[in-house]
Amino acid sequence: MRVIFAGSPEFAAVSLKALIGARDRLGTQLVAVYSQPDRKAGRGQKLTPTPVKALALEHGLPVHTPLNFKSDAEGDAAFEVLSELQPDLIIVAAYGLILPQRVLDLPRLGCVNLHASLLPRWRGAAPIHRAVLAGDTQTGITLMQMALGLDTGDMLAKSTVPITADTHTPDLHDALAESAAELLIDSLPDLEALQAKAEPQDETQANYAHKLTKEEGLVDWSQPAEQVDRQIRGLAGWPVAYSDLQISDLQASDADSSAKSGGDQPVRVRLHRSLLSSVVSDLPAGTILSGGAEAVQVAAGDGGVVELHKLQLPGKKALSAAELQSGRALKGQFL
Repeated sequence: MRVIFAGSPEFAAVSLKALIGARDRLGTQLVAVYSQPDRKAGRGQKLTPTPVKALALEHGLPVHTPLNFKSDAEGDAAFEVLSELQPDLIIVAAYGLILPQRVLDLPRLGCVNLHASLLPRWRGAAPIHRAVLAGDTQTGITLMQMALGLDTGDMLAKSTVPITADTHTPDLHDALAESAAELLIDSLPDLEALQAKAEPQDETQANYAHKLTKEEGLVDWSQPAEQVDRQIRGLAGWPVAYSDLQISDLQASDADSSAKSGGDQPVRVRLHRSLLSSVVSDLPAGTILSGGAEAVQVAAGDGGVVELHKLQLPGKKALSAAELQSGRALKGQFL
């Protein structure tokens, strides 16, 4: 079977690595890899290949990075190259390009997608984050037959990954990436049988996982503790939840040069890891309680308490609660 893999970020690279390792056993010929074009990254803004492209080149696989497959001169040229590869199947995982109908119809077995949600629960750009933010207790991977709609295709197979009280998005991302790779390798030998009994999605159960914005990171401590905790865990990695604390409440070394020269200017604290506490408080929302070595405890609006385990001050590396509290009198201050 002639297979093309299309993906871009690390999430997809995990599946590509598994496919490379299993191709002989599966009897698949990986004829090409498609990925997003190189982007500028890092302080030097150096052109950098996607993780999928880098992995493919490491294994000597041909890589294509078209900008689109639209019905114009550029898109037509990209489609002609794709057609000449004569794929039996195109496997897609977080590719980042919309595939038009002519691409979906090209392979004998069509195009299948590894989507990071138990469809139709979360469709769209940020299904992993939205599952944590919504308080879902499980998520997973859906292998689906691709259609023109946004993540609307028939479902072929699923794998489930739990979301626990201390699950943060980066950890869930990695677990889902591994689950996607396993599901792909397990499903390929039976793909045609799975396609024959594909299950349509229930449109009434679908939710759109909107793209994240930095503005979503601002914590409102008047909200219930459970909601604040989910916000911190769901936005971990990017964009990262944050809250403000007066600079006068911290050591002078925590302030930037402009703030040192005057005023109680707020310092932005990024909140990387949290846990919902069993402690109850009657203090105003946002009050920092006495924290132990493991956590900075903060009162929320419903009397609940959120434990902050990893925090970051401006211009500094992320610190554990113990490191942050060393030499700092945070008890009674406000976030």
